[in-house]
Amino acid sequence: MKSPDSLPPYLIPCSQPASTEKASSYIQAMEQLIEVIQALSLARTLEEITTIVRRAARELSGADGASFVLREGDQCFYVDEDAIAPLWKGQRFPLSICIGGHTMRDRKPIVIRDIYGDERIPFSAYQLTFIRSLAMVPIRTSNPMGAIGIYWATPYQATLEQVKLLQALADTTAVALENVQIYSELERRVRDRTAALEQEIQERQKIEAEVRQLSLTDELTGLHNRRGFFLLANQQLKLAHRLQTPCCLLFVDLDGLKQINDTQGHEMGDRVITDAATLLRQTFRDSDILARLGGDEFVVFVPGCSEDTLGITRRLEAHIDDFNRSQNRCYSVAMSIGIQHCVLDETISLEQLVAQTDALMYQQKRSKRQPSI
Repeated sequence: MKSPDSLPPYLIPCSQPASTEKASSYIQAMEQLIEVIQALSLARTLEEITTIVRRAARELSGADGASFVLREGDQCFYVDEDAIAPLWKGQRFPLSICIGGHTMRDRKPIVIRDIYGDERIPFSAYQLTFIRSLAMVPIRTSNPMGAIGIYWATPYQATLEQVKLLQALADTTAVALENVQIYSELERRVRDRTAALEQEIQERQKIEAEVRQLSLTDELTGLHNRRGFFLLANQQLKLAHRLQTPCCLLFVDLDGLKQINDTQGHEMGDRVITDAATLLRQTFRDSDILARLGGDEFVVFVPGCSEDTLGITRRLEAHIDDFNRSQNRCYSVAMSIGIQHCVLDETISLEQLVAQTDALMYQQKRSKRQPSI
């Protein structure tokens, strides 16, 4: 164990106080330091730490001012202060000309009784201040990250006890700063991971929506497919039953599609199918459920329609005629249409209604003459 003579002055154990008053004052300061250490252990931001430290440094020492300094590369940044008059808050100075820089470089406290008698003092920076005496300790003696300074307006020699208290405060501040860095890093990682998870969830929901849409949509026409039709139309039929509102069902079959496929190819047949889907969209409302059941068969569920179903078929046939007259193509679109007003009988399923309407469509197909292609 090293002898007291070989230790730095600020680490030499304090001798027994000369008076009871001095001992009591030192004990009170130690008790106050313990409270400050507890407060620093709960600090989660740099602002909280600086507020605690600047106040504690001044109160523990009875000084006229205190400053909190952090190292930024080769500069001292005066982050905060608590003093009877302004010091250097918000300013930066090179380490080489700043007492805080000397403290960090030498990794030990500096006590100056008279600033005008010390060559390390940059007088131009001190002339506008109230300072005559000071003490400065490094925040962490191993690889210091900053410094804490205390100042007096009259010549004063900081005591060994005051320096020890200030150094203990600085050592605790170093731990608090490291904790804040760890806490901030953990918070950043949590935020980044949360953002990544939210993005993953959004992408998954988007994919699921796309898959769900694809599972309900006919790829060629963009109308609902068989699954989508029965899912949506069943919901509308149940609503119609509950509200006792009328609805209609149409079954549409393209005439002559097989002949077009055989003579002009399936690509031309697909064009006829997409043209038919376009005509259905033009004829019916957005609230109507349009679907391609497969091949050349389409079905439409019309909620809230009147019993005059003849008007619907005439409107569709008019759109077909307009389309065929306006197009200069080697084919025309022709449809056989079955339509019926849905009976609000809950014992009749949608599948039965579709089958009945399909039968009506075939009756029309048999009764009319096939169009020429």
